Amino acid sequence: MGFGYWVVQSKADGDFLGEVGLADYHRDTEPTLDGRPEAGWVLKACAHGKGYATEAVTAMMHWADKALSCTHTAAMFDPTYSASINVAKKVGFENEILGRYGDQEALFMERTRQ
Repeated sequence: MGFGYWVVQSKADGDFLGEVGLADYHRDTEPTLDGRPEAGWVLKACAHGKGYATEAVTAMMHWADKALSCTHTAAMFDPTYSASINVAKKVGFENEILGRYGDQEALFMERTRQ
């Protein structure tokens, strides 16, 4: 598929902080994510609130803008995860739509290649 996940490390000491990436999970969602890579990220609690997620997701999306032919990427969130939603907005995700992932409510956003 030409994409996947990357490890996020501290520039200061090389410690593992988490992962960011793009995937095609074929999830049961409404709206569907078919045809768009799904952006995702997870960082250790000690890395929260320090700008690491924004920096890593920005780098990932810059890479995607150059390397992938798709015009849009998607992201899906638990609607209560405001920190991740804020990161998504900072890097250009918009068009918030409440939908479902399986039996759970989910917030979907998309980003147009820049």
